[in-house]
Amino acid sequence: QVQLVESGGGLVQAGGSLRLSCAASGRTFGTMAWFRRAPGKERDLVAAVNWSGTTLYYTDFVKGRFTISRDNTKNTVYLQMNSLKPEDTAVYYCNSRPVSYSWGRGTQVTVSS
Repeated sequence: QVQLVESGGGLVQAGGSLRLSCAASGRTFGTMAWFRRAPGKERDLVAAVNWSGTTLYYTDFVKGRFTISRDNTKNTVYLQMNSLKPEDTAVYYCNSRPVSYSWGRGTQVTVSS
C-alpha cells in the first residue's frame, strides 16, 4: 500500500507563499490531487494533475494563485501557493483522484492577516 507524506506547511503572512510536497512511498499512477480541510469544514478538493502533468484542475478559490505539479521520477506531487489569504488556512492533504490511498497526516498551513 502506497503511503503519502505531506510537508512544507507553516505560518505565513497574507500575501506570502509556500510550497507543499507530497512524497509517495511508491509509484502513483493516474491523477493526483491536493485537498484541504479548514477548521470545522469538510475536506475539499483544491487542485489535481494527471499522470503526464498536462491536464490540470483548480477550484475557483485558488485559480491564478496555486500551481500543482508532479515529478514522477521522485513520486512527488507539489503545490506552489502564492498570494496566500487567511481563508487558505487549513490542513492540506494529497491523494489520488478518485481517492484510493490511505490519508496521510497532512501539513498545516496557517495564514495570518
